[in-house]
Amino acid sequence: MEILTGSQMRRVDARAIEERGIPSIELMEAAGGGVARAMLEEIPGLRERRVVVLCGRGNNGGDGLVAARHLAAAGVPVEIVLLATADALKGDAAENARRARAAGLAVREIPDEAAWKGAALDAGPADVVVDAILGTGVTGGARGLAAVVIEASGAWPATFVSIDLPSGADADSGELPGPVLRAHRTYTLCRPKLCVVLEPVASHAGPFRVIDIGIPGDAIGAERSDLSWIDAEAAAALLPPRPRGAHKGTMGHLLVAAGSRGKSGAASLVAEAALRSGVGLVTAAVPRGVQDVVAASRAEVMTEGLAETRAGTLAAPAAAVLLRLSSSCSALALGPGLGLASAAGAVVRTVLARRALPMVLDADGLNAIAGRRSPAPKHALVVTPHPGEAARLLRTTAAAIQSDRLGSARRLAALTGGIAVLKGRRSIVARPEGGAAFIASGNPGMATGGSGDALTGVIGALLARRMEPFDAAVLGTYVHGAAGDFAAARLGEEGMLAGDIIASLPEAWRALAAVRDEGRRWTRGV
Repeated sequence: MEILTGSQMRRVDARAIEERGIPSIELMEAAGGGVARAMLEEIPGLRERRVVVLCGRGNNGGDGLVAARHLAAAGVPVEIVLLATADALKGDAAENARRARAAGLAVREIPDEAAWKGAALDAGPADVVVDAILGTGVTGGARGLAAVVIEASGAWPATFVSIDLPSGADADSGELPGPVLRAHRTYTLCRPKLCVVLEPVASHAGPFRVIDIGIPGDAIGAERSDLSWIDAEAAAALLPPRPRGAHKGTMGHLLVAAGSRGKSGAASLVAEAALRSGVGLVTAAVPRGVQDVVAASRAEVMTEGLAETRAGTLAAPAAAVLLRLSSSCSALALGPGLGLASAAGAVVRTVLARRALPMVLDADGLNAIAGRRSPAPKHALVVTPHPGEAARLLRTTAAAIQSDRLGSARRLAALTGGIAVLKGRRSIVARPEGGAAFIASGNPGMATGGSGDALTGVIGALLARRMEPFDAAVLGTYVHGAAGDFAAARLGEEGMLAGDIIASLPEAWRALAAVRDEGRRWTRGV
């Protein structure tokens, strides 16, 4: 699903109205009606709760007026507070104020800051507050009465839902140019807005749901957005088929080069995650001193012992062996648990330069190339840094990475010439040319040792199954997060281990296949 900036959404609206002939009043009706229906579905006991709808003077306020009318028609006790006079409204917003009054709803007008203070609006006891104050057309942040109301809302003990985006947010940058309402839930219209997936606005938006307002897909596609939101439906569309005549030789062979003394678990985690992601064969190439440990961890994993240093890390001769082994494999996963020894780093750089197969590079593999110029890769490369590793690659700080995650992911892809997966909340997958995808799955419980190793194995398996690198990275990251969500649902976030994520991978793959097959069923009309 495309992610749109505020300016792109305004062009989409104009295209729908001017070229597709959809009346703007119909789009507003669909928006407000969709929000009301979503609230009735998602908020328990809404008909027994006091709902206050805060409406600005623009189209976002018009959407709120429509939502209030639909909620009232469904038996919800609704109060409308208009942060303007009715005479100040124009176009569709003015028409919907008339329709609200015709439906018997009172519209309380608060025209300015003095009136707000004099009215002493008693919104605190409201159970639910609908934020329809400011929309995508506002730049430079909230000012005047809107800013005063947004600041006051922070003290109200209510559930807040925002229409399209939290009022006061910059729709294009995701920045907080002034006071921004903090919502518990956002109903974003037509497509996700960039600000609701980017921090710091994302934390003010809460979870979001996209409301279809009836704009045709081609009117949206004409924007050619290079940003996408990967939810279950989008991920399911990438799911590779498993042929009925498949055998282990046709499902790919992943070579895993990982582990060292004290970190043998990294190799085991990568290998098991790959096996749980449909690859036919996995060979774990590890320092000889930990080969028996890795072999015993999972009977299905083949192992190869590599030359090692006295410290139990890879020694220089390991590079030639890895290159020889890779000639009979279809992808390589390199890096987790290798350690920071100079010899192991040299092995990584040699293999990276001379390999002839797709590769996912993670953890100590990334540390081995940090601060060094790398030649443009001749074969597919996926890098999967967390913010700390990204900071070392880009010669900055983790805080700087987190303050501009999209820009950082794009710079990582450009730097490495590969696909970059910047891990974290709403992981980002970026192409060297700038296109990027935000991943919907995942949770804080996945912030545990070994979780990244599992992701390396999932993506490595998909590369070995000959998926395109960007698709492999997107699908692998989504499924890894979904497995974490299944594990959290079963165990809670506090007690999760990386092994729990891997154990949940079959459940995540099965759920995704069900989404794909349901889509096919409806397409066939069965």
